Amino acid sequence: MIEWQPEVREVLERSGWWPGRKINTDHWRSLFEGTGISMHQAADAFLQEFGNISVSISGRGISRAREPFVVDPELLWHSEEDRFLEWSETVGRQLFPLGELDHGRFFLGIDEDSEIYLVETWVASFGPMPSAMENLILGVASHVIHDGSGLGAD
Repeated sequence: MIEWQPEVREVLERSGWWPGRKINTDHWRSLFEGTGISMHQAADAFLQEFGNISVSISGRGISRAREPFVVDPELLWHSEEDRFLEWSETVGRQLFPLGELDHGRFFLGIDEDSEIYLVETWVASFGPMPSAMENLILGVASHVIHDGSGLGAD
């Protein structure tokens, strides 16, 4: 069991999480079937614990602003599959959609090693779980993996 920092645990609990939480992920798995995006074990485990939570935070963080996020892959269904497929190929990781950061300004994904990514026209990492969740909640800047240059050029 993860020992969260008190502030992180408080935010998670206020957002609908509890220790031992385990929800069914079959709906999300079936949504993405046929899109080329497969739910790997790390995505399944993460979504069982954190799926359908909505984290309402704002204000100053450690090295970036604290931004709200929602863990619901359905928010990205029928709109962002191509983005996740392209970035998966580019970074050599299987990125599964998790939800939205900052009211849809950015997207969140997870790879097969439980690393959480910010996905946009560029890709950055919040690190592996559980550090990634702490970084998201405490406002720690992500590390840019690829700035998007050279992609989509004809």
